[in-house]
Amino acid sequence: MLSEAELGALLANFKREAFRFELRDRYNSTVGREPYRRWVAGEPDDYAWHQGWLEKVRADRAAGKSWRRVRIVSVPVSDYTRYGIHIGQLNVEAGEDIRYLSRAAAEQLGLEPLDAWLLDETRLVRLHFHDVDDTFTGAELVADPEVVSRHLAWRDLAWQHAQPLETFAATL
Repeated sequence: MLSEAELGALLANFKREAFRFELRDRYNSTVGREPYRRWVAGEPDDYAWHQGWLEKVRADRAAGKSWRRVRIVSVPVSDYTRYGIHIGQLNVEAGEDIRYLSRAAAEQLGLEPLDAWLLDETRLVRLHFHDVDDTFTGAELVADPEVVSRHLAWRDLAWQHAQPLETFAATL
């Protein structure tokens, strides 16, 4: 199992593209708890906690790298998904392309991806979370080429059918 630091190193060193499948209706992290609480309460946030990520995305985009993700979500959406859309707008402004696909549509398409990062179309990094409280527990590098290939096909299919963040947000 890879630690959060080891996962960070993988994300820092990809060459062309980082693609993420997000499958959970909620992610719980120490960093994210207070910003989410403030958002639910309608309190302001300076997003200082998120600046490192946004700077990384901007720098990578300037270097010609691509950041993409498809969030497969339950509809109607949860408050956490609404919050993800809110924060995701900052990511999109920084150069990340985020799209949304309903869980029902993903099932109709036969998508069964892992919650994972695909890096440079060659490496799949599966993310693990506690089912009870949605906290990150580690990551696993999946070496099976068939699993990677299947995820590449699902990526392309999901991307074709998913809606850009702004389009999806307008439907809520």
